[in-house]
Amino acid sequence: MAYDGMRDFVRSLEERGELIRIRTRVDANLEVAAIANRAMKANGPALLFESVGTSPFPVLINAFGSKRRMALALGVDDIEEHARAIEALVHARAPSSARELVKLAGKLPELAHVLPRSAPSGSCQDVVYLGDAVDLTTLPILTTWPHDGGPFITLPNVITRDPDTQARNIGMYRMQLIDRCTTAMHWQVHKTGARHFRRARERGERLQVAVAIGGDPSLTYAATAPLPDGIDEWMFAGFLRKKAVKTVACKTVDLEVPDDSDFVLEGYVDPSEELFDEGPFGDHTGYYTPVDKFPRFHVTALTHRKGAIYPATLVGPPPMEDAYLGKATERLFLPLLRLLFPEIVDMNLPVEGAFHNLVIVSIKKQYPFHATRVAHGLWGAGQMMFSKVICVVDSDVDVQNIQEVTWRVLANLDPKRDTSVVDGPIDQLDHGANQALFGGKMCIDATRKWAEEGYKRDWPEVCRMDAAVEARIAPLVQALGLDRSPDRETTHNGRLPRGAETLLRAIERGRGLARDALQKGVG
Repeated sequence: MAYDGMRDFVRSLEERGELIRIRTRVDANLEVAAIANRAMKANGPALLFESVGTSPFPVLINAFGSKRRMALALGVDDIEEHARAIEALVHARAPSSARELVKLAGKLPELAHVLPRSAPSGSCQDVVYLGDAVDLTTLPILTTWPHDGGPFITLPNVITRDPDTQARNIGMYRMQLIDRCTTAMHWQVHKTGARHFRRARERGERLQVAVAIGGDPSLTYAATAPLPDGIDEWMFAGFLRKKAVKTVACKTVDLEVPDDSDFVLEGYVDPSEELFDEGPFGDHTGYYTPVDKFPRFHVTALTHRKGAIYPATLVGPPPMEDAYLGKATERLFLPLLRLLFPEIVDMNLPVEGAFHNLVIVSIKKQYPFHATRVAHGLWGAGQMMFSKVICVVDSDVDVQNIQEVTWRVLANLDPKRDTSVVDGPIDQLDHGANQALFGGKMCIDATRKWAEEGYKRDWPEVCRMDAAVEARIAPLVQALGLDRSPDRETTHNGRLPRGAETLLRAIERGRGLARDALQKGVG
């Protein structure tokens, strides 16, 4: 399913009771984020702020903030639908008979729509501002944490081309607002956008950049996905949405953008220019990342569609909205990891691990020290190189059940025998190591130990109920209601969740008290 911009997605969320509208005027400086933080921590709904500061544009936040909404954003009822489709494609064999050829041909329509298609015009250019008419302060760009260096664009799809090959890349790099026509461009050293920037500097030329904001939510997800070099993010989005991404040419740079984008910023980065002191920023690690030097992005054109909605997010101490983007990646890229490591059964990137800090993987163990080999292999697989701790368990452990994982790991672990530490690259945002970009990593082998691994005792069995008895008592358990598990995700039917109305009223009372105090000369 494809969406025609944010407004179409909002309509879908609202129809399913997954969104509430907030009509009270709220400040883009900290207030939107404070309310969104409450919603995210309470597993609350998507929020559409209809009146943010002096901006004419509404703000959508927490749109990806549940399993249900993340699946809806990608046009399915369950993310596993996409995972199964990817697995079927990567395991497709060359046909050896007419029957297999027909079967393979049945899958080809799934790929017919992956290639982006150019169009002469698009709704993202309904309204166009060029040169001195550009004013980024008209956008409701949020300041999310008290010590942030300023307002940040948090869901940008940053489009660049390799200066040599002209291969396109779309990445998500936060952008700090500097003035009405300039932002910082926070592409970290390991990112493809930063590589394009370095190559442009070597060639002594400016790097053209376009930034698409909003549009079909699958575009935003694709910009976050850890795709291998050479795999176009818009091809991936086309696969997910089952419809080609239609693109239009920019007005002032030689790049294309999705025609259903809500906003587009066009411009350039000049590698010869002095870098900007960007930050601090309250990041997905839950800590502020400090000031660091990044290039300036000069905006030469601002375009937007009529009725545009500005999407934003808030990152910080988990759980936050971005956790569900990470969990989508976990499920969608598991079939690709299994191509490299067919012994992998399942994988969990716990929300509390902030993507890179912890990977839990279950394997069908086949030889001594197999777990260590898997951990080292994962460290060599793309963005898995940033994983700080990889914990490997046996195939019968449900890695999605953290209680079970904790029990099994702590029961099986001999810290001296089962932990190994290596050095390697770490994420640029990781503050735990003594120096930037390089630090320690740990493998925890919590699998059952074999005699060949030095274990000389009899490994005990896990206590399990008798299967026949379980079957006999199942009807009684169901009748007693003992098989029910609480569903944490709730539908809000367009109403404010409990406490949200009180919070908004408190904000208004606080403003009133502040005004009264100033008028009376108190404070």
